[in-house]
Amino acid sequence: MRFIAGLAALLICLPPLCGVGVARADVTIGVAGPMTGANASFGVQLREGAVEAVADINAKGGVLGERVNLVVGDDVCDPRQAVSVANDMQSRGAVFVDGHYCSASSIPASKVYTDAGILEISPASTNPAYTDNGDWNIFRVCGRDDQQGKVAGEYIAAHFGSAKVAILSDNSAYGKGIADQTKKFMNAAGKQEALYLTYVPGDSDYSALVSRLKEAGITVAYLGGYHPEGGLILREAHAQGLKLQLIGGDSLVTSEFWQITGAAGEGTLMTFPADPRNLATAAVVVSDFKKRGVDPEGYVLYSYAAVQIWAEAVQKANSVDPQKVAAMLKSGGPWNSVLGPIGFDAKGDIVHSNYVFYQWHDGNYGQIGN
Repeated sequence: MRFIAGLAALLICLPPLCGVGVARADVTIGVAGPMTGANASFGVQLREGAVEAVADINAKGGVLGERVNLVVGDDVCDPRQAVSVANDMQSRGAVFVDGHYCSASSIPASKVYTDAGILEISPASTNPAYTDNGDWNIFRVCGRDDQQGKVAGEYIAAHFGSAKVAILSDNSAYGKGIADQTKKFMNAAGKQEALYLTYVPGDSDYSALVSRLKEAGITVAYLGGYHPEGGLILREAHAQGLKLQLIGGDSLVTSEFWQITGAAGEGTLMTFPADPRNLATAAVVVSDFKKRGVDPEGYVLYSYAAVQIWAEAVQKANSVDPQKVAAMLKSGGPWNSVLGPIGFDAKGDIVHSNYVFYQWHDGNYGQIGN
């Protein structure tokens, strides 16, 4: 992941969700992710979801009669900054954190939260290692790389059996994780990759990488990484005259991807769960977002759901104590949410995932039949 030297963790309080002046809220929670940097569009998604959820909770009287105070942490998708943010969340008295986005941030931050006795629910971190330790306080409302990779790998084997396929990895916790899982299931389905290449995230020039793909006759590339690099790789392929079918994961679910690629992004495929914006359980909240001029794409509703479920568990446990809430999350579900009913297993993973394929067309993405 990117390391930004000298960048202090950003932790702010958002009025009117928190106290101003002498006023103070009673229960402090946090939302954490890349509020700045190359993946800031996803940090914005997490923040928008959390802000809306907290506003809705407070409008209904808060939790256990107390208002909720939301603080925001900026980890820049940097593991070291994520640890700093987690420590700041502890110092601010947060009992729950909605975050982080990048798996490379969530995994080290989770260790701080476990030691500090803070509950964490990630809306977006998919690396299995995040929950595989089975820590009492760690949850996610998204699926895992082994679930997403199975859908992607089997799809590639079924639809691109005669093509030369390359697996690309940025070597991050997320990128390598999803690349390796996709490769595993693709290979098991009888399709072998022609190349497995790594690249350095944050570069501005991927001409050498694309040249190697072109020389090897690659026509399909699976991207284990994030949308900024994916967009630049596609643009370079277009410039070199390489007709490349790019396939990626949930990291491409942002309108910023098309802003980078332009027409070169046409036809790009990606996996993501069935669009929550179309669920009846999300209709009212989606309408509220749109009234504010916000498109709740990507992980916005996942972030909303993380806060929503936490609040429901608090009410049912009759306590904001993280250990009691965590125990309730595992025993008291399924929980009603904008994503529909969600239940958690012993590790803190969701019981069911529903990854499907989407395709980018003319600046927008839509679900396709598998």
